[in-house]
Amino acid sequence: MKAVKIIDGLYWVGAVDYDVRLFHGFHLTTPRGTTYNAYLIIDDRIALVDTVYGPFAGEMIEKIREVIDPKKIDYVIANHVETDHSGAIKDILKYCPRAKVFCTQRGQEGLFKHYFENWNFQTVKTGETLSLGKKTLQFFEAPYLHWPDSMFTYIQEDAVLLPNDAFGQHYGTSERFDDEVPEYVLMSEAQKYYANILTPFSVLVAKKLQEIKEMNLPIKIIAPSHGIIWRKNPQKIITAYQQWANGQNDGSVLVIYDSMWKSTESIARQILEGILSENIPVKLIRSAVTDRCEVVKDILTARALVIGSSTVNRGVLPSVSSILDELEGLRFRNKVGTAFGSYGWSGEGPGLIAERMKKAGLEIIAEPLKIKWVPDEPELKASYQFGQKIGQLLKK
Repeated sequence: MKAVKIIDGLYWVGAVDYDVRLFHGFHLTTPRGTTYNAYLIIDDRIALVDTVYGPFAGEMIEKIREVIDPKKIDYVIANHVETDHSGAIKDILKYCPRAKVFCTQRGQEGLFKHYFENWNFQTVKTGETLSLGKKTLQFFEAPYLHWPDSMFTYIQEDAVLLPNDAFGQHYGTSERFDDEVPEYVLMSEAQKYYANILTPFSVLVAKKLQEIKEMNLPIKIIAPSHGIIWRKNPQKIITAYQQWANGQNDGSVLVIYDSMWKSTESIARQILEGILSENIPVKLIRSAVTDRCEVVKDILTARALVIGSSTVNRGVLPSVSSILDELEGLRFRNKVGTAFGSYGWSGEGPGLIAERMKKAGLEIIAEPLKIKWVPDEPELKASYQFGQKIGQLLKK
């Protein structure tokens, strides 16, 4: 794949990783692959904004060569230390060893601890600028979006925002722009990316968006470090981020469960029907057979979570525990919920689930439901009524 011209003087020189299926080790599933986006800015002086994951360094350098001799690069802008974006920095600096490396103070510390090289660093703070000639780069520190070192780069004259991981998606495709791909796929991947990576920093995301809004910066293009470039309607993803960061929801309920011998499943299905009877949108998810990252994506926009498990070894089934781990780590905003499950003798499961949900910041709106062994008809009716009660509470 060749370098792609975005506008006059700005080129995509990144790489598409069609094969990667697990990201951050095993943490994040990427069934559509991903991209490592690097951007080359051509002016009186030349700047490269971010690089690519190390194994793709050769591809990036060949794309740069299509546009300009890499020896002519004057500046390397490191928006983020993480190796999927800085992994080829050593390779490119072999061609332009005198180039200045622009990053935040924490970025300099992080780059040294990753690569153990004292490059020609220039640290920057929010509002500082770098003139390339006709184009001016402006820098914005964005700590914990999603690492302490993160920053955004903005091309003033072209109104192009290069925000590294923010506004990105793991979407590996030969198309580069939002008007070239199905919108529903793009937004689904963007939501999954936000939910699994940026949710813990939602307060900071909201603050940064407000800061940019108050600066009255026009934004015509958003070019993130993963996935598709937003040129048709960049405001769409900005609005989505505002909603996600503020904890807005679609009013829906997720009934998430796992079951050993279908007793908990029977309860879950009756709860589902009870919620539906109150005309509340609801989705049934068996955690053992559903991609955990997709569950997290759905949690982002749901109003309520009803989580169930069989009790096993005085605890819950592993797939349910995994979802609870995510809730505790990601700290979703403005969620409510409750728990349920079946048991044979000890029956701690539903109580433990509710306890962990509360620890994760959810409001428990109903006492957990637990049923011994196989639910009989009265117990199935009670499960249905439990769902009805949840639906009624959500209407208040």
